[in-house]
Amino acid sequence: MNQIAKDEAAVVIIGSGAGGGTLAYELTAAGIPCVLLEAGAFIKNEDYHNNEWEAFRQMAWLDARTTSGSWRVAKDFPGLPAWIVKAVGGSTTHWSGATPRFKDYEFKAKSTYGDVAGATLLDWPITLDDLAPYYDRAEIAMGSTHRHGRPALPANNNYKVFANGAERVGYKQYATGPYATNAEPYDGRPASIQDGFNFQGDKNKSKWSTLVREIPRALETGLLDLRPDSHVVRITHGADGKADAVLYVDKDGNLHRQAAKVVCVAGNSIETPRLLLLSESNRFPTGLANGADHVGRHYMRHMTGSVYAQFDKPVHMFRGETMAGIIADEAANNPERGFVGGYYMETLSLGPSFLAAFIEPGAWGPEFAAMMDAYANTAGMWIVGEDMPQATNRVTLSDSVKDQWGLAAPNVHFDDHANDVAMRNYAYEKAQKLYEAVGAVSSHRTPPYPSTHNLGTCRMSEKPEDGVVDKWGRAHEVSNLFVSDGSVMTTGAAANPTLTIVALAIRQAEYLAGELKAGNL
Repeated sequence: MNQIAKDEAAVVIIGSGAGGGTLAYELTAAGIPCVLLEAGAFIKNEDYHNNEWEAFRQMAWLDARTTSGSWRVAKDFPGLPAWIVKAVGGSTTHWSGATPRFKDYEFKAKSTYGDVAGATLLDWPITLDDLAPYYDRAEIAMGSTHRHGRPALPANNNYKVFANGAERVGYKQYATGPYATNAEPYDGRPASIQDGFNFQGDKNKSKWSTLVREIPRALETGLLDLRPDSHVVRITHGADGKADAVLYVDKDGNLHRQAAKVVCVAGNSIETPRLLLLSESNRFPTGLANGADHVGRHYMRHMTGSVYAQFDKPVHMFRGETMAGIIADEAANNPERGFVGGYYMETLSLGPSFLAAFIEPGAWGPEFAAMMDAYANTAGMWIVGEDMPQATNRVTLSDSVKDQWGLAAPNVHFDDHANDVAMRNYAYEKAQKLYEAVGAVSSHRTPPYPSTHNLGTCRMSEKPEDGVVDKWGRAHEVSNLFVSDGSVMTTGAAANPTLTIVALAIRQAEYLAGELKAGNL
């Protein structure tokens, strides 16, 4: 591993997940040395606890956070608004692997949906055509099934119930992917052993993550200085307004300064705006790159919910991959349903302890016990769709709660838009009818979990007054500051975001490498 002197102005990447980990590999592969700062520990695949709550405590970001707003998460999980990972590889070590692409019109939400009352819709400054070649590269890197000749995952029992229900209600677009989990050996990773451990970490390494692929390859170049247990607390700038250093604390609380010629922030859509807000100065009194007051705003987390159905015979949904099926028929925009945008249905299995926590938070008594008693006979799906950005849905700094380093904790405020509510209720009904079509004896609508898709708090915009970064993820107000995670998403689309984050990071790395080699940065 390359060691870069702390007084050497370097390309500094903050966060090692889908965006940061990909960026680190692509830049080092292009011959550019990088410092990669990760707040969490370097947990290897073989170190994972394949037990739900032990794994949660091992991997989850559990630093102090608060939440507000009318969303159900504020009631059920007030200290855990988001369920993400604090470790090398970030939340790619925890994700379920779904890799659908955004649709063409989803880059043009404002033009397509028109004025939606209360929503801050905006067209992206890029199109699907701009991103298409990078989607190809991302799918090949991640090994997405059903793409580029990659075989499909086998159908597990949860999928068989799901697919038979889809057929009976008339859906046409259903399959066991695309997912970034190997059905056969690929790219140095083995085939899935169908063990169902995704949220607990994949010991087998059949599921793509930056921990498994990008970070080891970046280290092999000899150009990556990876520093785990390095929590960034501030980005500083010089008299010219350009970022000049990153301040971070190690696991013992010692403060360090890394000089920087370029800073790329990829800390997730909660920690990224939090860091910019913490990096205020006389020149940027409301936060770094926040002159237009968009940092932290337009927070999106996708419209989500789950339906679990009980049958009179065993399903054993826990056998096989956690997610191994997608229905795309409802993903298209069809305002006649009573909402704009679309949603996917995706198989989802939770182990007994997680199901007990999430199926109906706070519930107890005979009805709850009956749902848990029926675990072996239960099938489940997750619904995920486009939610509306709103200026009031935002990440701010708490004025009363601090983290372990004495820094203001982030507060995540969220209210469902009426469009989100209409879509969720429609999707619940469709999901229950699907299960009824294959003989479900009962079903339950599960409210949204803590957010795993956090998007939009440093959004891309063509005009500086409309957002935080340009089409390359470059801050409008700070020429050597980039945002490299889901924060840049102008709108959320219906698709799971990881593939798009990786594609954007590959595209950004190509641009950055060109600018660095041309001496423009």
